[in-house]
Amino acid sequence: MSQEQTYTITDLAREFGITPRAIRFYEDEGLLAPTRAGRNRVYARRDRTRLRLILRGKRLGLSLAEIGELLGMYDGVRNAAPQLKRFLAVLADRRRAIEQQREDIEAVLGEIAMLEKQCTELLAENPAGAAAARAELAARLRDAP
Repeated sequence: MSQEQTYTITDLAREFGITPRAIRFYEDEGLLAPTRAGRNRVYARRDRTRLRLILRGKRLGLSLAEIGELLGMYDGVRNAAPQLKRFLAVLADRRRAIEQQREDIEAVLGEIAMLEKQCTELLAENPAGAAAARAELAARLRDAP
């Protein structure tokens, strides 16, 4: 009779490239619940899978509360449709936020380019070019939402 594969906190930390402290933090947040063998934590395959999902959620930019909600929805549930619908909603929200951040970054990069152009023109002692760059930047800022 084979026993289920178990892992130590060091095993998981090494595998996922995180610190044992991070794993303990996820435990404190209720996202992981290893068993104990004396003072040692013993992680099962389920804990390893949950840790992988936690880290994937963090990479997606989800909050720990969102990750916890999603993990909790899968515990002992046979019909995955409600969980998948909720996950799609979370992903849609995250996509909207990231797309807005991308728009913001593109706007800032455009402003930086105009400021660089203005500075370059001033250093080249080209006041007309600097004024044109300043006017272009002002127009961009005026037209920004």
